[in-house]
Amino acid sequence: MTQLEAIQVADQAPIDGALQVAKPRLVNEGAKDVPYFTPIQQPAAGTARDPQPEGTLFSPLKLRSLTLHNRIFVSPMCQYSADNGHMTAWHKTHLSSFAVRGAGLVLTEVQAVVPEGRISPEDLGIWDDSHLAPMKEVIDFIHSQGTHIGIQIGHAGRKASTIAPWVDRKAVADENARGWPNTVYGPSAVAYSKDTYVPREMTLQDIDAFKSKWVDAVKRAVKVGYDTIEIHAAHGYLINNFLSPTSNHRTDKYGGSFENRIRLLVELTELTRANVPEDYPIFIRLPSTDYLEFDPSIPQWEITQAQRLAKILAEKGVDFLDVTGGGQDARMKVAFEPKYQAHLAAAIREAVKGTGVIVGTVGGIATGQHAKEVLEAGQADAVLAGRAFLKDPNLVWTWADELDIDVHAPSQYGWPFGRTRTHRPSKHH
Repeated sequence: MTQLEAIQVADQAPIDGALQVAKPRLVNEGAKDVPYFTPIQQPAAGTARDPQPEGTLFSPLKLRSLTLHNRIFVSPMCQYSADNGHMTAWHKTHLSSFAVRGAGLVLTEVQAVVPEGRISPEDLGIWDDSHLAPMKEVIDFIHSQGTHIGIQIGHAGRKASTIAPWVDRKAVADENARGWPNTVYGPSAVAYSKDTYVPREMTLQDIDAFKSKWVDAVKRAVKVGYDTIEIHAAHGYLINNFLSPTSNHRTDKYGGSFENRIRLLVELTELTRANVPEDYPIFIRLPSTDYLEFDPSIPQWEITQAQRLAKILAEKGVDFLDVTGGGQDARMKVAFEPKYQAHLAAAIREAVKGTGVIVGTVGGIATGQHAKEVLEAGQADAVLAGRAFLKDPNLVWTWADELDIDVHAPSQYGWPFGRTRTHRPSKHH
């Protein structure tokens, strides 16, 4: 039953042998399962008013038990605003603003499974039960808006213990800045750049301990109510460090061959799938390239390896591959232009064709036309945007207007524009 139907139910009761039709009940109904009043959004903001062709930007997307009302997702973005790993009022405002305005899925910034796995001292974490209460406030509010939220989890690896970028883009955090220079870890003792710490090479015991903490974090994420978990395997953080031969110089079972370098990610994927419900979707932020193709003499991670890995991950029960690249080696060269990673997503999508795995792309998608073109060309099934959402939290509505698609707005914002919950057919239908 839609909100409109719910507030216009006509009670019919026999009076003196005749049916008396009551006037519609006009009620500003509240969302359920939150301990405060907020109007119900049914359907969710960002939902197309008219059915859309399958696979297009404003058509629903189903991932196991999860149905997303459109294919425009908020990309994970670090905010450097956490209090010892805990969400604050900033995170609630930041994340909720996108949910209120219609994003199909909101993904949190990467949340560290151990304290030394944070990128900076002010990053989010999920290594302790105390982190859950402020998370639940955010999750419950986003759910009250009819929208979904996923958590990205990971470990910063050799790029840990750094300073918020607006303070200094290259500086590292020492003990005076609440950093942990002596417990920065990586697969090998190879620094990202001359400005970052040389990591301690993880022992097999370190890896086993990390995997145990990973399982604890997965269980917390499910318990607190996140709708999906995204494994962050990209952008030069720990899992990416193991994948790429630029940073992985190990000679044991976690280094050397392709099979050994992907071992940690495969194990974490298996552990994640084993500790979530069967109908729970798993995402992976997948690195497709180190962007070092300009010098073939450098051992590197590139698209053909990513395609091989994607097929293996599909077999392990992954549902969504969030395809990206770069950030792994300071020597990288990339042309930042519109849709600059869509062709990489297309290559991954071709590799997992027929497996049921859904593919998303991120990078340089600044307009609704960009997003539409990516999906229409079959390069991806969904798009993720970061900077575009920061500049315009109302991005879903903006893109809908650009593409001349009529979508539901949040009731509180929509009615001044004539966008009430009463159905108003699009002029194209």
